[in-house]
Amino acid sequence: MTKRFAATAAFVLLSSTVTVSATDIGATFTSACPFGDCAAGISLSYLGEFVIPSGQMEHGVEFGGISGLDFDAATGHYIAISDDRSDKAPARFYELDIDVDASGLKGVSVVKHVTLKDKNGEPFAAKTVDPESIRLGKDGIYWGSEGDAKVLLPPFIRVTAPDGSFVREFPLPEGFAPTADKLTGIRDNLAFEDLAVAPSGDVFVGVEAALYQDGPKPSLTTGSLSRIIRFDGKTGEPKAQYVYPVSPIPQAAATAAAGNDNGMSEMLALDDHRLLAVERSYAEGFGNNIKIMMMDLAGASDISATPSLAKNDQRVVPARKSQLLDLRAIGLVPDNIEAMSLGKAKDGTDVLILGSDNNFSTSQKTQFYAFKVLSRPQQ
Repeated sequence: MTKRFAATAAFVLLSSTVTVSATDIGATFTSACPFGDCAAGISLSYLGEFVIPSGQMEHGVEFGGISGLDFDAATGHYIAISDDRSDKAPARFYELDIDVDASGLKGVSVVKHVTLKDKNGEPFAAKTVDPESIRLGKDGIYWGSEGDAKVLLPPFIRVTAPDGSFVREFPLPEGFAPTADKLTGIRDNLAFEDLAVAPSGDVFVGVEAALYQDGPKPSLTTGSLSRIIRFDGKTGEPKAQYVYPVSPIPQAAATAAAGNDNGMSEMLALDDHRLLAVERSYAEGFGNNIKIMMMDLAGASDISATPSLAKNDQRVVPARKSQLLDLRAIGLVPDNIEAMSLGKAKDGTDVLILGSDNNFSTSQKTQFYAFKVLSRPQQ
């Protein structure tokens, strides 16, 4: 069934294609004691799906590429970043109104979009940026660019004002910049996908899979050692680094020649040491497999002074992790989920929202899922 809405005043309402799911509204999913810690228990109730078909235009710009999402309590709206590399239009983020309450997810509308500016106050030129993540911080909007290892373009985390203008940039720790010899640094398309801001103001930034010096990317039989950088949000200085163990690829492709992958595509801070992580995999001929994990950084080793995990002979304790939700296992058919936010529904209900990056492809869609948060970890 397809619903279409008329544009009104300051809002552009997007069309929704509603698909039938095996998961009923109100279905509850509980992880009582992740990694044996019952104080970390979390319980979610499914509120539905809303789909925006690829090709939808908003003020003359194609809507899509949603790769990061965060809730703005001041407006009751969400900010969502597009990973358009200034190809279809200048790099930008959107303000979205997500219509959800305890009865279900009803719609998503675009309030406005804001052009991101470079350090010179100009829109980014084509292919000079790859926006992938966005969060509200104490002094502005934090966002990340994945970089482009093919042309040795480093990733970055920057702070922007609400109008998109540049405020400041966090320093990039040693070992993350791409290198021509591929001995160190980020892998192409497996870099800064993840950004989270803790209640303390600390900022967590994660790479999708291992840096070259830290070991292989995931395979069907082995996982990958992703690094998470912890920054002091106030000063921007790095405070620590941790290992997040990305799982092996869960699904083989349809043929031996076809491709598959797995990686951490988003993080969300629950408190100053517990975070949710999205592990997003894809297998040609099968589709996406999306799992929501909880991780705990308490007790994890600080690997800031470890230049290579692959050549390290010291003991390293990774972040603990526990699977909370497998979207396919609960009857959903997820697309390319890269965005995740806690927020408030119209009736004040606490909600968890997931969003997908359609890659501006006609074979994909911009998809939102909503869950009511029944309980969450205790401090």
